[in-house]
Amino acid sequence: MSEQMSQRNQMRVAVVGATGFQGGAVARLLSSRGHRVRTLSRRPEGDRPPLPGVSCATGDLGDAESVRQLFAGATHAAVVLPLVYEAGRVRAYARNIAAAAVAAGVRRLVYNANTRVPRAATEVAAFETRRIAEEVLRESGVPLVVLRPPVYLDNLFSPWNGPALVNEGILAYPLPADVPTAWLSHRDLAEAVCAALTAEGAEGRAYDIGGERALTGDELAEAFGRGLGRAVRYRALAPHLFEQGLAQAVGPAAAAGVAGVYHYMARGAEPLLLAGDDGVSAGALTLRPRPVDEWVSRQPWQIWASDPEEQDAQTLT
Repeated sequence: MSEQMSQRNQMRVAVVGATGFQGGAVARLLSSRGHRVRTLSRRPEGDRPPLPGVSCATGDLGDAESVRQLFAGATHAAVVLPLVYEAGRVRAYARNIAAAAVAAGVRRLVYNANTRVPRAATEVAAFETRRIAEEVLRESGVPLVVLRPPVYLDNLFSPWNGPALVNEGILAYPLPADVPTAWLSHRDLAEAVCAALTAEGAEGRAYDIGGERALTGDELAEAFGRGLGRAVRYRALAPHLFEQGLAQAVGPAAAAGVAGVYHYMARGAEPLLLAGDDGVSAGALTLRPRPVDEWVSRQPWQIWASDPEEQDAQTLT
């Protein structure tokens, strides 16, 4: 067994954000591959999502001692921040993570910015707080790899998308129809994080990871149509309507932070922000993201069917 393979088999990974969707996908994949995974959550034990094989302690990213204990003994770390967009809190979180990672001597920390970040500063908190966190981590000297994904396909498998898609063939999302977007699944994100934890030559770099290729709204609808076996139309949703709906699930502050990205894109200031990078990141991390239609065909869309008979008849999984 090579030294590199031996290190992979011995990874003890502190995963920040494992009780959320993106971090959870990373934690599950790492655990399934035999790595030891630990995380931190403010939720009481009975209120946490199930994470088989993952050790979870109660604590807060704002508490330096909780974060230090999470990182104690860790060889690697994977970080995605919660839906917090207050600059002071995010800076404090990042400083606690950086200090704990340096103290533990982690070999590599992979930071998922959870969004692309424009080169120039903006007024958008979703961009600027993630830029702050990246700067804090870099300045700490921790061995760092940064991943900047575009938008997740899994956002479309939701109560506010599924029924209209399955029953009416309408795919609504708050991006202009002409914005090319390299949609990425949570599973492919997790693959990218796992690869970045050990990939040679990745340390110090930032990757604009994304799906197989960038798709406009109409092209995305065509891919969904192939996966679903029916006609699908794309409809650009007004960002303020998206924000209102999201606020019911995550609260107004978090919804405003997330929606800031879509308000920015709707202004047309940087139409290629969410596009692919011609396979550069995938090649560097030896990734093969699934085509959108393949991802679509694997989801249990029938749960959104309005007709019970259709739920039984559909074989879209």
